[in-house]
Amino acid sequence: MPSPTPWPTSNRGKAGDEGVNYYRRSTSQASCSARRSLKTNLCKWCDSTPPACEEKVCYSNCNLNSYCEDPYEICVAIWRQDNESIRISTLCHNPQRPIENLMVPYYNTSRCVMSPQPSEDGIIYICGCVDEQECNDKLIFENHTNGYSMLQSKEVIPVAAISLLPPLLVAVMITVIFYLCRTQKRRKRAKAWGGKQGQPPALLEQGKAAEREEKLSVLMDESPAGTSTGRTNTRPAELLPIELDEMVGKGQFAEVWRAKLSHSHSGQYETVAVKIFPCEEYSSWKNESQIFTDTSLRHDSVLQFLTAEDRGTGPRREYWLITAYHSRGNLKDYLSRHVLSWMDLQKMAGSLVSGVAHLHSDYTACGRPKIPIAHRDIKSTNVLVKNEQECVLCDFGIAIRLDPALTVDDFANSGQVGTARYMAPEVLESRVNLEDLESFKQMDVYSMALVLWEMASRCEVVGEVKNYELPFGSKVQEQPCVDTMRDIVLHGRGRPEIPSSWLVHQGMRFLCDTITECWDHDPEARLTAHCVAERFNLMAQMDCDDILNNNMDNEASKTASPGTDEPQKNFSYCHHDSYPNPGTGQGAKHAADPETRKN
Repeated sequence: MPSPTPWPTSNRGKAGDEGVNYYRRSTSQASCSARRSLKTNLCKWCDSTPPACEEKVCYSNCNLNSYCEDPYEICVAIWRQDNESIRISTLCHNPQRPIENLMVPYYNTSRCVMSPQPSEDGIIYICGCVDEQECNDKLIFENHTNGYSMLQSKEVIPVAAISLLPPLLVAVMITVIFYLCRTQKRRKRAKAWGGKQGQPPALLEQGKAAEREEKLSVLMDESPAGTSTGRTNTRPAELLPIELDEMVGKGQFAEVWRAKLSHSHSGQYETVAVKIFPCEEYSSWKNESQIFTDTSLRHDSVLQFLTAEDRGTGPRREYWLITAYHSRGNLKDYLSRHVLSWMDLQKMAGSLVSGVAHLHSDYTACGRPKIPIAHRDIKSTNVLVKNEQECVLCDFGIAIRLDPALTVDDFANSGQVGTARYMAPEVLESRVNLEDLESFKQMDVYSMALVLWEMASRCEVVGEVKNYELPFGSKVQEQPCVDTMRDIVLHGRGRPEIPSSWLVHQGMRFLCDTITECWDHDPEARLTAHCVAERFNLMAQMDCDDILNNNMDNEASKTASPGTDEPQKNFSYCHHDSYPNPGTGQGAKHAADPETRKN
């Protein structure tokens, strides 16, 4: 279940992130920590972004923030409206000095209340605030309507309305024709996928049977046999009988509750998780619910989804996502309390890799075509522990469907998102190749490698198991800023340390080689998630062969020396050269990954 994330972790789904010019500041780790010790304000900081408004509240749509350099600096937002265009500038500023020949009024508050300012260049509003993180993101118009309302409030005479009617009808017709053509292309593409030569008829029939089985199966592994079956892809006509029990997590945009789902026919209940979004986070809820309601997402290593609900009215309106509940919590908390055996590490890490590979795949396990999905925020707090040897991916709030029908502009509008600690070098540098959908998968593989390192650091075969720490834990603060991570990962080419003691165990050496290839600085040189999954299958097979061979050797030694008091150990996970060399070049990667292809 999700937990608070320290850096910009989501795109609220509002249009217009393209064109956002991030204000980049060169800062060191020492200066970042020094500002924290002085309790400076954390402010949104973007040169120009389009706002998103609801009623009398607007949001800056800025995806970058920074700590102010001095304690007396405040968070400021400037609203400019000119010729039907509205832009927002957010920054830190000394309130004793003018900004664009204007002084910031009423800034000793945690609410950024917009105040109109005289200007010859159009309409300008300005606000200042302090004592609350990113307080200049939420812009409040108490005595004035917001920008969108102001645009809509202009008088339009009937003659103008009549003159605009013909071009409006033409635009509607063009839109309808474009939609029909696009829909037809998607149908043709789906038929083409279904008819590929690589899919034998038996596999297609198996896929159809699995699809029918999915529609008739219950949604949770532990749910009673009488659980409702029709709630995976449509909102119910009636709200489910759910009783909230206890809040178990809180993120930047939602709270997660443990709850009881009653079954009226049996009088019993099942424990579920409810992720509750406030009304102003509708776009985040909508994006995650659209990802979840895709039936092709269903997988043993992906959090099982029940339904999405819209509850309440007015300002008390809430948006719910109801999913399976896993009492062991997230992977970060689990690793801080447990040391893993080699077998547990293999199984648990393998399930994580399997889930990522499923997201990235063009097909479901039963052969049906699907749209690949990039998670874009893989980290240990977004992985739930299902049992001692299995994990599930969760929190798809900023995930994106890699639909070939989408354009470069569509992907550009999704913004620069993720958690700073787990951002790939190309994300920190804002140099993601948006024309290649594989780029989004490569970003996920880098983040996945850091999580695999976290799991490996808590495995008993590495020798002395140290206290759990996050990647780069000894080099950065608990909530590192993007500038700090850029200095370490991008400029310094830094990665979490892999001590030589880890490499004594042959299986762990093979895993560390895989991790190293997954966090390669060059995105094209990284392994695919499918290749990593194949390597985990190979590790499991090698261990099974070693256990079988050692059992046979032990039986033979017992027969040869029956008087021995102390029997030999009956297992050994690895021997010298038990694992193949994973290779270092592209040829080795592609040889191990038959599904890898370059467009």
